[in-house]
Amino acid sequence: MLRYRLPPGHTHPMTDVIGELVSSDAGAVSVRGRDGTLVQVAADRVVALKPLGPRPIRTSEIRSLEAAAADGWPGVEREGIDGWQVRFGLGFTARANSAVPLEPGASTAPETLARITTRYAARGLPPTLALPDRLGSAPAGWRTYNETAVMAADISNLVLREGDSAITVSSEPSRQWLSCLYYQGRAAPAGAAEVVSAVRGGTLGFGMIGARSSSAAAVGRAAVTTAPDGRCWVGLTSLWVSPEHRRNGLGTLMCGELVRWGREHGATHAYLQVAVENTRAVALYRDLGFADHHRYRYARPESAMGPNPVGAVR
Repeated sequence: MLRYRLPPGHTHPMTDVIGELVSSDAGAVSVRGRDGTLVQVAADRVVALKPLGPRPIRTSEIRSLEAAAADGWPGVEREGIDGWQVRFGLGFTARANSAVPLEPGASTAPETLARITTRYAARGLPPTLALPDRLGSAPAGWRTYNETAVMAADISNLVLREGDSAITVSSEPSRQWLSCLYYQGRAAPAGAAEVVSAVRGGTLGFGMIGARSSSAAAVGRAAVTTAPDGRCWVGLTSLWVSPEHRRNGLGTLMCGELVRWGREHGATHAYLQVAVENTRAVALYRDLGFADHHRYRYARPESAMGPNPVGAVR
């Protein structure tokens, strides 16, 4: 919170602005307000500069980001059932093969769950719900697993490279890019190319480092989509670095360059999803400037859990 004196002639002697501190030095203080406006105040007009806790994330913001993310990774089919967006993705990744409650008051009535279960059974898939914070909870008889953190950033607050891009970005995944795609510890199954190539009302970029060599050193996917609240997001998915090149900064480079690519395509904000137990990746994303937005987890009926529902790609 920044409190500062107003020039003579105002009805009040001072005012406040609550937002993110951009810079503070001997000459001036700059704070970006909640509406995105940058307020710059000469140091001799500052009355108080007080740190506040992180701004609470509103339920509407969670719903809006989840909608943008669903458009960025929509599977190959989807339909609406009583407030749920039911997604089908040829069995590749839980995100593309789960139902997410994007409408307020999405029903968990037995008849709704039966319809969702029937739709997945028709495709040989277990019924799976994706349950973001405050948007849905596991129905009776369903068990949750794979808790995932959604991390987000205002791109204007990130420090990105300038100059020519350090990665190659294509509008479609090459055979070399697809060869780096893994799921549950194995090479991606048939149909994965169709899933990663799908987007709803957005733009895709497939990043690669080492495009001129026989094998890629790192790959990543970016999807630019617009949320219902008007924010334009770039979502980072399918991030992978070859074992022999890990811990050399390629993951950080790939993330930063894909965010920069997203900014060039209109994105103002960025998000990614990461398993909460993957503390190394969480720390990397925090260092890049991403912050916790919300979490989600999956749920299946107890009878459909199986021995190990956990997947490497979420």
